[in-house]
Amino acid sequence: MNIEIIGTAAGTLSCITFMPQVLRTWRLKSADEISPVMFVIAMISTMLWLVYGILIHSFSMIFTNVVVCCLSVVMLVMIIAFRQKRQVKNDVP
Repeated sequence: MNIEIIGTAAGTLSCITFMPQVLRTWRLKSADEISPVMFVIAMISTMLWLVYGILIHSFSMIFTNVVVCCLSVVMLVMIIAFRQKRQVKNDVP
């Protein structure tokens, strides 16, 4: 059995864990209760795992970490954008 199948299955599930938060934040257009530090750590972590996956030529690690890193970046962009939007809205008299 090819162990990359197990890695790809595990990686796919790891990717899916980020989706509910991304979708909820997008739908609500609010990131008030979201910790940006968590997503910065996730992004740095996945970048390191991505480099590792590239070095060992592991498709499952590369695939998983590209997707999770992208989702982390999307979350960070939404956190910044929605918080700035709220701040501008609160500054208007």
